[in-house]
Amino acid sequence: MFKRKAYDRMMEWKTKYSGRYACLLEGARRVGKTTIAENFARNEYRSFIKVDFANATDDLMDVFRDIAKPDLFFLRLQAETDVTLYEHESVILFDEIQLYPKARQAIKYLVADGRYDYIETGSLISIKKNVSDIVIPSEEHRISVYPMDYEEFLWATGGNPEILRKLAKLRTPVGNSTNQTLMRNFRTYLAVGGMPQAVEAYIDFNNMEEVDRVKREIVDLYYDDFKKIDASGRLSDIYRSIPSQLALKKKRFVISSATGKRKTQKDEERLFDLIDSKTVLPCYDVAQPGAALEQTRIPERYKLYLSDVGLFTSIIFNSSDEGHKDIYRRLLSDKQDTDLGYLYENAAAQMLTALGYHLYYYTWKNAGTHSYEIDFLIVKNGKVIPIEIKSSQIRNHRSIDEFCSNFSKSVGDRYLFSKKDFLKDGMLTIAPIYLLPFIMEP
Repeated sequence: MFKRKAYDRMMEWKTKYSGRYACLLEGARRVGKTTIAENFARNEYRSFIKVDFANATDDLMDVFRDIAKPDLFFLRLQAETDVTLYEHESVILFDEIQLYPKARQAIKYLVADGRYDYIETGSLISIKKNVSDIVIPSEEHRISVYPMDYEEFLWATGGNPEILRKLAKLRTPVGNSTNQTLMRNFRTYLAVGGMPQAVEAYIDFNNMEEVDRVKREIVDLYYDDFKKIDASGRLSDIYRSIPSQLALKKKRFVISSATGKRKTQKDEERLFDLIDSKTVLPCYDVAQPGAALEQTRIPERYKLYLSDVGLFTSIIFNSSDEGHKDIYRRLLSDKQDTDLGYLYENAAAQMLTALGYHLYYYTWKNAGTHSYEIDFLIVKNGKVIPIEIKSSQIRNHRSIDEFCSNFSKSVGDRYLFSKKDFLKDGMLTIAPIYLLPFIMEP
């Protein structure tokens, strides 16, 4: 199993909260929730029972008729699975619990019973259609599971993220040769992404076509899931359009551009479903940059990013032409002939989200007609941190300069991340993008 940060968060739950809350791992399909939960249950408990609601037998499902009678329910569950449960030493894992909402509703009473711990995993778990007929329990300690972040990717592939963490603290140039090597490693992450199956294929086969095949299977699985939620296909159109709209450098996501039809109220509902699925990351424009960004976000102005940059790479370079096979060679080459700004931007959104930040951006016009934009705003230590993402060109950073001048009292550090080595330009820190997750650690 790959080393995952969610495991440590589960250890914190077990130590502090397991007697009062079930642990709910939620995230998109194929991000590793079940694997993490199973390994945690196996390593940290004397015994565990896994109930996979996506693949449960009729006999096992019949046991849940007695879930309101804990004594009988536990006896039948042990008999059906041939696993012995030990009070205060065992855990019951409900996998894909969104497929059987009544089990989720019963968590309140199972936790109160106190004999065992409970872990839930689910995809699309908060969508209204799955929970409309139940009372969602408050006795859940939620842990978001994302695709593998860059540090987890380095752990899996034999890299040493502690070196990058030390470089982030030093904030000094490493030299062209070393920077090229570290950028090549990062571009490998752009190509492979953080879906565990894709990372495993990269390690096992060292063949990007095989990695791409795995990623496209995951994308197809997502499309199948979207069709179950929205048979019209417009939800899939919205998801598929995200990379191209970022590549076109649009100031906000335009639903009508994705669907080819006039925007409707139903499209807004589809958007909420898509965000709930955890397959995309929303980033909202704000009206007034300050320490309370959430209070001034503009709900109707947003960008969307994919939750995994590797899936982004596979979608943006369409498999219908032969060019997609060449993108991996170009990504892994030190000679860049392609503007990768939109890939870097999606990776930055993914890394900031993994660090626990909500995503915001800011757009405005000067006295004339020129538009400015700050790619990301986060709040750290009570100050707004503006972040620009560029592929290579770092000389022109007028947007961030104007922003910091206009909001000087609210701004703390300011960063421009690109493929270039460390550089100070006045108060602006220019840093290589592979250091972003280590510089921005809370």
